[in-house]
Amino acid sequence: MNIDETAEITADNGDTAMKSPKHLIHCLNIIGQIEGHYVLPEQDKSTKYEHIIPALVAIEQDRSVEGLLIILNTVGGDVEAGLAIAELISGMKTPTVSLVIGGGHSIGVPLAVSAKYSFIAPTASMTVHPVRMNGTVLGVPQTLSYFEKMQERIVQFITKNSRIGAETVRGLMMNTDELVLDVGSLVSGQQAVELGLIDELGGLSDALEKLYDMIENTEKRYM
Repeated sequence: MNIDETAEITADNGDTAMKSPKHLIHCLNIIGQIEGHYVLPEQDKSTKYEHIIPALVAIEQDRSVEGLLIILNTVGGDVEAGLAIAELISGMKTPTVSLVIGGGHSIGVPLAVSAKYSFIAPTASMTVHPVRMNGTVLGVPQTLSYFEKMQERIVQFITKNSRIGAETVRGLMMNTDELVLDVGSLVSGQQAVELGLIDELGGLSDALEKLYDMIENTEKRYM
């Protein structure tokens, strides 16, 4: 496939609309840190939610786009921004496939499972840990309650969009035996599949073939 002839790349965030002999697929990159309500330093690689949200709306409205491939290599970031993006992806009718390469850490976990089918590269990993907050935190019961509610929202989203159980997710989050300076778990690609967090181990060609199959099966239902 000749990239020059088959891909249109947007300058803002590197998203690509790929035209193949089969189908028109949009590739959405979620890389670096998810930027939320606060602007990150210029030297940080970031994915801005104000770019991603309108892009997802445009993809869902554009009937010429037959599928969405989401490439993830993220350290996490703003919890509410990441969860908002994940909710939008999970609510799309457009066939969606995610591929975790490198890492899908922290809020990257809900983003990975938000697609209708998920892949992870054999060398990739995912970090599952409790919700954290930077800056000044008040040591009052209301703060603890807020953390618990936010964490439960994430647990429920993950379990709704994958095959892993809620207690397993909570156990991974609260593990104190694995990470030296943190609470949580580092899950390898193979472990993520075995736990039911990710659907399948694979690479780019596997993700594309699955997306083609989903598109063609969708077309058959409406013929």
